[in-house]
Order: sequence, then C-alpha cells, then structure tokens
Amino acid sequence: MRESQDELAMLIATEGGKPLVDAIVEVERAIEGVGLCVDHIKVHAGERIPLGTNRFTAGRIAMTSKEPIGVVASVSAFNHPLNLIVHQVAPAVAAGCPVIVKPASVTPLSCVRFVELLHAAGLPPAWCQTLIPENSAVSEALVTDPRISFFSFIGSARVGWALKSKLAPGVRCALEHGGAAPVIICDDADLDLTVTALTKGGYYHAGQVCVSVQRVFVPRALSGAFVEKFRSAVAKLIVGDPTNIETQVGPLIRPKEVERVHNWVSDAIEGGAICIQGGNAISDRVYAPTILLNPAPDAVVSKQEIFGPVVCVYDYDDEDAAVAIANSLAVAFQASVFTRSLDSAMRISHNLAASAVMVNDHTAFRDDVMPFAGLRESGLGVGGIPHSIEDMQIDKMIVLRSGQL
Repeated sequence: MRESQDELAMLIATEGGKPLVDAIVEVERAIEGVGLCVDHIKVHAGERIPLGTNRFTAGRIAMTSKEPIGVVASVSAFNHPLNLIVHQVAPAVAAGCPVIVKPASVTPLSCVRFVELLHAAGLPPAWCQTLIPENSAVSEALVTDPRISFFSFIGSARVGWALKSKLAPGVRCALEHGGAAPVIICDDADLDLTVTALTKGGYYHAGQVCVSVQRVFVPRALSGAFVEKFRSAVAKLIVGDPTNIETQVGPLIRPKEVERVHNWVSDAIEGGAICIQGGNAISDRVYAPTILLNPAPDAVVSKQEIFGPVVCVYDYDDEDAAVAIANSLAVAFQASVFTRSLDSAMRISHNLAASAVMVNDHTAFRDDVMPFAGLRESGLGVGGIPHSIEDMQIDKMIVLRSGQL
C-alpha cells in the first residue's frame, strides 16, 4: 500500500470525486488502519476466569481464547472507497475470518485494488473475495445466506435495516448509517476557531460524510458575527476538479444528488430560510457550498441527512432548548460543542444525544482507533478497527479440572 500511495489517492479522486488533497489523507489513514490490525492481533488475547473461589469451583481453572466467528459479508459505501473497505475487510482478515466484500457500485475500483494488494501480500485469494453484483437481489442473496456469520454494512438506513431483518438466525451484524450532526456554539466560543473547524467539517467531500456538520446552533447575540465570518470562509472554498491538488470541494456522486440537494434547499428557502451563501448548482455534478439561516423546523434540511455541501444555522435564545432540538431527530451520531468553559463543555456533552461529542472541533473528526457508533436509527454496534476485530471473534472458554489445582 505504501508503494501504491499515489496510485490509490488518484484512484479515489477520479472514481468518486473526492478532492485529491483529501484522498491523500484517506490513503494514509487506510495504511494506518491496516497497521492497527497488525498491532491489535499482537495483544488481543483471551483471559483467565477466576475460579476456585468457593467449594463448587475448587480444583478448576478457566480460560478463554479468541476464535474467528466465521464468514464475514461486508457491504460498503462510496464516500471513503478505500478506508471503509479497510475497516470492514482488514479486521476480518486479522480476526481469522474469510470475507466477501461488496463495494459501492459507483466506486468499486479502490476495493478491487486493495484486495489485489492483500493477495499479492500472500493472502489466499479465496480468503478475501470481491463481489460486484449485477443487481440488489444478488447482494441480498449473499447477505442472507445462512453460511454467513457476521454482516458488516455501511450505507443508508433504509437498506441497512431492511437487510438486517432478513439475516439468517444467529447472524451478528454491525450497521453504520447516517446522521444530521448538530453543533452547539456557546456565547464564549472562539469564533475564528469555530469557523475554521466548521468550514472543514461541513464541506469536506462536499458534505458526503455520515457525520458531516449539518445543524449549527448559535446564540442569537453572536449570530450576526458568526454568520458573516462563516460566509466569508465558505465563499473562499475552491470548488472544482477533484484531481487538482488545490480543490477543496468536488462533485457529488451522481447528477441526481445535485438535483435532490437543490430541491431541498429551494424548499427550505420557500419555507422562510435565508440563503446566506450558495444555493445553486454549479454544474450537473457540482453544487455550490451553501449556508442556510433558520430553516423551518419541519423543513427537510432540518430533519433529514443532507449528504451534500449544505450547512444550516439556527439562532437560539435558550441553550437547553437548542440541545432539545438537536436531540429531537430519529438519528444520533456525532456532535460538537464550542466553548471556552469546561463546565459548559461537560454539561452539553452529557446532554447531547450522541455517541461522541467533539469539544472545539467539528463533528466529522475521527481517528481509526476510536469507537464509531450510530445511535437510534443511525446504526447498530460499534465500528473502529479494534472493536470490529472484537465483533468478528468469539470467546471460547475452556475449563480444566484437576486435583492438583
């Protein structure tokens, strides 16, 4: 992978439209992810269970060992076409599980190349196979086959929950869906730091990230200053060709996604939202980085994951009310709070419905060793390299009885 870094980065940029500067980072993370698997299997072991503590267990010792759970079926998404594959495939290999992986139909090449590299490194070809089906029925046949022991899914909630309902009895699974990540800005926040972080977190990969900044709640007294600083920063983003190293925002994955995002934005504006920046398609594949101020609570952009380069800003007068609105959706994933106060950071972090809260950083921050879990309709189980390896193994206990114990 290290020898193929440039090739992999350009492959990510050309097949999925992720700006090259971010594709380079994705490759570095993917390499680190494989390294985390290597490191984890050096220390990931069983344990001794304390027996002999009463007369019923005297003369016995118990220990556990790790065994692979069985065949893993992985279904992946387009937005991180290499790193998501690494998160689903490399832990399976590290856990000792054969794995069949179905990449997103629009970005399969990174997966194909990674599996080729695994085979070149010595993994038997049958141990990791790529499936690129001609239709969803083939995918469903794979996932629901009773020979599958673990199902790993990254994608839409609609598809993920539907497939889970069709799994064979006893099959374990991990589902990662999307969210509508909230940000609470406090009245003592460093606005320059906040704007810099949110500009990255809201428009990275054109907002096509499951924990992308979407709903920003700002005190009414700070709203004018924040919105102007944010507008100025977003207006400077370089939009265009993803293979240009200077580009910061590239295309959406399909033309129909541009149409959908524009329809949502237009509906929000018709419902009373103020368009501060953007609000238009630049081409059939590229949508302008957009800021909406105070969309209605029932607007689609306020209730559903946008998955596009759009950030909504809401004025608030009462912090508790803002947190309540942030928590009001059926999805819950990662969130952020910006404040200089430790008390505020801890209070709001505790009250937000989220599996992870970033303090003074954007909602899309992630390191590959971190647990990564969607709550409510946002997913099931915990991702992250160590947690995935754990999910793909079982603890087998052996109890020894001897008069010498």
